[in-house]
Amino acid sequence: MSGNSITGSDLTRELAQLALSRETNSGVVDAESTLKELAGVFFESRFGASQSAGKQGGQTATEEDSTDQPHSVEARYRVLLEQIPAVVFMAYLDKGIGEAYVSPRIEAALGFSQSEWLEDPIRWYDQIYPDDKQRWSAEAAEMFLSGKPLKSAYRVLARDGRVLWFHCEAEMIRREDGRPWFIHGVGVDITEQKHAEEALQEERNVLSAILDIVGALIVVLDPDGRIIRFNRTCEQTTGYTFAEVRGRFVWDLFLMPEEVDSFKAIFEQPNSARLSGDYQTYWLTRDGRSRLITWSSRILAGKNGATSHVIVTGIDVTERQRLERAILEVSAREQRRIGEDLHDGLGQHLTGIAFMSKVLEGRLCESALPESGDAAKIVKLVNEAINKTRELSRGLLPVVSDAHGLMSALTRYAEETQDLFRITCHFECGAPVLVYDVNVATHLYHIAREAVNNAIKHGNPRRVVIRLFGENEEGTLSVQDDGQGLEEAPANHAGMGLNIMNYRANMIGGSLDVRKNFTGGTTVSCLFPLHRRL
Repeated sequence: MSGNSITGSDLTRELAQLALSRETNSGVVDAESTLKELAGVFFESRFGASQSAGKQGGQTATEEDSTDQPHSVEARYRVLLEQIPAVVFMAYLDKGIGEAYVSPRIEAALGFSQSEWLEDPIRWYDQIYPDDKQRWSAEAAEMFLSGKPLKSAYRVLARDGRVLWFHCEAEMIRREDGRPWFIHGVGVDITEQKHAEEALQEERNVLSAILDIVGALIVVLDPDGRIIRFNRTCEQTTGYTFAEVRGRFVWDLFLMPEEVDSFKAIFEQPNSARLSGDYQTYWLTRDGRSRLITWSSRILAGKNGATSHVIVTGIDVTERQRLERAILEVSAREQRRIGEDLHDGLGQHLTGIAFMSKVLEGRLCESALPESGDAAKIVKLVNEAINKTRELSRGLLPVVSDAHGLMSALTRYAEETQDLFRITCHFECGAPVLVYDVNVATHLYHIAREAVNNAIKHGNPRRVVIRLFGENEEGTLSVQDDGQGLEEAPANHAGMGLNIMNYRANMIGGSLDVRKNFTGGTTVSCLFPLHRRL
């Protein structure tokens, strides 16, 4: 190493040792020591050069500068550099520090003047944030040894102690013979960008935490149906991790086979409105179990209006449905028990009282006693109580426990409706539809009854037809009227009657459809599975 200047080969050797010191875990201390040695050489070069200039011809630096042409290429180049809103720097590797350059932007950025920054050759290293020094040492050494440009971001300490982020790009220029010549580069203050990125990342972390702690399933799909977000509740429900499902089509993992084609078709339609809305479907878990999920999905559109993401949120209602079904079955069982007790217990008891009262009435009449009239009134009241008991029993037990029970109950209900409301009401069933499950038959009976009541209450019909038919293990119950029809209402504002019918249809694994007839009136249809007795 020369006493007057530091050459490219010397600097390369020193930086190679610096990189080696990092690899041997000697750390930043050795790097600082090496740089201080280099600083001593720069100081010697600077002071030696100025003394030498004073001895030769007695011309000072100021005088020398005054002889330069203001419109020289170098002057124009520096003016151009100083207009750039970034810190531009240059250092020759075969000359002293006196040949180094840094643009005036250094003062606006870090608070140091050009002269202050250049008079201390390692100030730039001292101002690097401590946690970034080791990384800078390794990346700078790689640039010197391999010749690859340096592109990286570092934190730098300003004069007033502020921590700023700079994106630096530097490159080593070689002479024609391959020897290092000089380094030039630029540093851009990206502090605001970094702060914005940190704030955005913090917001993302908060949102991610919220997504993971909520009890709902949250899935984000791309426009083609691939999974790009899958929260912790989804992992717990399905048994799959996010890493396992990321980038895969949702229908390849979770949908029931019979739903795959229809779901794919929705995504094949650009900006399909069917992607938004509420619906219910079964999802398959890793172990093959099915979970009933109530979903709500929304579309996020990009700048051009096309779908960018589909956000789907769901609630696992499997256990709730099981409990609701159990409660409903218990309720139905209790209703049946009370109905049977009324019919077989209280009804028979009242019948016995009526018989005894009739006998008493006859005896009093034979004796020509005036109390015979009171006995006749008692007989009448007891018979009325018997009729009311039978009606209560039939309301609690509308369907008898046999496969023909639903057809018998609907026939009887149509006749009662016709007599009570003075309208035409018929039950039609071409071929027998045998429903062996009394709970299913009871739900269907109540659906038909609710549909007829809605038609009479809202539509003022003259004719109502109840139909029941089955084909290919699927049954259909429909109630059609010729009234005014139900008024259109938003799905989330459906009446209590419609909600109850929907609920009953779901409980038996069926579906409900309500629509206006082309010729007027309304048709309520319930599709349900027909299970054959083995």
